[in-house]
Amino acid sequence: MSFQGFRLRRAVAAAVAGAVAFAVAGCAVDRSGSDDGKPTIRLAYQSFPSGDLIVKNNRWLENELPGYNIKWTKFDSGADVNTAFIAGQVDFGALGSSPVARGLSAPLNIPYQVAYVLDVAGDNEALVARNGTGIETIGALRGKRIGTAFASTAHYSLLAALDRNGLGANDVKLVDLQPAASLAAWERGDIDAVYTWLPTLDQLRKSGKTLITSRELATAGKPTLDLGVVSRAFAQAHPDIVDIWRKVQTRAIETIKNKPAEAAEAVAAEIGVSPADAAQQLGQGVFLTKAQLTSAEWLGTEGRVGEIATSLRSAAEFLVAQKQIPAVPSVETIKDGIYVKGLPGVLD
Repeated sequence: MSFQGFRLRRAVAAAVAGAVAFAVAGCAVDRSGSDDGKPTIRLAYQSFPSGDLIVKNNRWLENELPGYNIKWTKFDSGADVNTAFIAGQVDFGALGSSPVARGLSAPLNIPYQVAYVLDVAGDNEALVARNGTGIETIGALRGKRIGTAFASTAHYSLLAALDRNGLGANDVKLVDLQPAASLAAWERGDIDAVYTWLPTLDQLRKSGKTLITSRELATAGKPTLDLGVVSRAFAQAHPDIVDIWRKVQTRAIETIKNKPAEAAEAVAAEIGVSPADAAQQLGQGVFLTKAQLTSAEWLGTEGRVGEIATSLRSAAEFLVAQKQIPAVPSVETIKDGIYVKGLPGVLD
């Protein structure tokens, strides 16, 4: 990606530096089947249970696109995925709705578009209090140390949960922790509660009490999503590949619904748990049907973007309140960040 033509703000410079550091570290890059004679499609994924992991494990993209190298790179958070997009390291990515809202806003203005809803957060994202703290309710969190990944969907949900119980960010001690780091802090007794997602969440639940889940908050009008995004330049140059990617993602969702044992086997292999645990984790998410995905409530159809734009705007308002971004992007900017070309027919 060329950076000529726009000003590099400090946030963008920091993101690029982080991306370079990631590249040097060479973390979790799957280069299987690499052929120097083929162009490469680069995908950023995370280890939360989803159809994305089923696509990866079954090598469906490799089978559908034999003329390309398919390079999967694992990231720990949506913020890291955003960093990789800014540095031009990936073409597709999986990340939460809050990081996407941040990416579509100034100063990042990442040129990507939402092309799929991987899942709607349910019981797979939750607030858990550590055993021994005496915390039995959200109201009892006043003055306590709570870990969460800042600017993530979990952070968004945490503040919504606090607000519903008469608390604000200043009434607790928030600690910015990625999932693995939150687990380590939990085990040391450094924090009293954590709002995070699977698979780390299940580890926390073994010695903690669930206070609220994102499923409950979604019912109350504060949904959070895991989204699949595509680089705008890549989508313009290769709309046929984007169509194939959306089709295999839909195949994965149908596998979760119609062949749960097969789906669990694939996810188990990717995140390193038993098939039974993978099945239990998949059961905690909300996976949209093809009809739901292209309905007015979610992505919508070509020429008519759905209510997902409203969800992303709400996430942007949250980020402004947290001083993570300077202003909420316009409705037009958010709608332009939704890729609905060919919907719904392209998924058939």
